[in-house]
Amino acid sequence: MRRWKALPGSLDDRVRQLVVALRRLKDRSGLSLAALAAKTSYSRSSWERCLNGRQLPSRDAVEELARVCAVDPARLLVLHELAAEAWSDSRPAPVTEPRPAGRRVPGRRRVLVAAVAVPAVVLAVALLLTRPWQDDHAQPGNLRATAGPSLFVYMPHRAHPCNVKRQDGELRAGYSATRTALMETNSTGWEIVEAQCLLKYHGYDPGATDGAYGERSKSAAEHFQKDHDLVVDGIVGPDTWKELRR
Repeated sequence: MRRWKALPGSLDDRVRQLVVALRRLKDRSGLSLAALAAKTSYSRSSWERCLNGRQLPSRDAVEELARVCAVDPARLLVLHELAAEAWSDSRPAPVTEPRPAGRRVPGRRRVLVAAVAVPAVVLAVALLLTRPWQDDHAQPGNLRATAGPSLFVYMPHRAHPCNVKRQDGELRAGYSATRTALMETNSTGWEIVEAQCLLKYHGYDPGATDGAYGERSKSAAEHFQKDHDLVVDGIVGPDTWKELRR
C-alpha cells in the first residue's frame, strides 16, 4: 500500500475529508497512480496533486475514480461539493485596483512597520487558536462563547458535558454550528461531540460524549436514521444533521 504524504496543515477540513476518502478508495482498489491514470482521463501527476491536497479534483475525476473502483459515487460527490465550496472560499481575491504610486517608505520606517505588524499577527493567530467557535447567527455585540475551542484534541475517557438548548429554531449543544460535516467511524472533533450530545438528547445512546466517532456512536446514528426515514449508513451528514437539530 502506498505511503501517503501528510496533508498540508492549512488544508480546510472539508477538503481534507474528501482527500482522505479518495485515498482510502484508491488504496482499497490496489491500483497504483499509473494504473489509475491508465483507467481514467486524468494523468498520474494530476492524481498525485489531487491525492496530496495540492489540487482540488474535478467532479468528473471523483466520478471516474468511483467508477473504476466500482462504488456508488453519491457520498463522494457530497464530499466534493463541500470541498469545492471550501476551496473556493480559501482562494485569495484577485487584486483589481492598481497600487497607487507614491513615495517609497524609507528603510527605517519599513523596519518599524514590520516590528509592529509581526506581534499583531502573532496575537491574532493566538486568539484564533484559543477562541471557541461562535454561533453562525451571532450579531456584533451578541456573540455567544461556547464550550468547544476551535482546536480539538482527543483525550481517551474524557467525556464532555451536554447542555442542549434550542436557539434560532435549532437544537444546539454548543460545540459546533455545523450542518454539513460528514462523520464516519474513527473520526474525531468537536462536531462529533455536538452530534453525540444531540443523539443523546433525542434518546439514542452514543456512549461517551468524547468526540470520537466509534461503533457505539455509529450504532446510535443508524437507529436515529432508521427512525427518521433517512438512509441508514451510520454516517452523519447534512440530512442527519437537519433532523438532529430539529
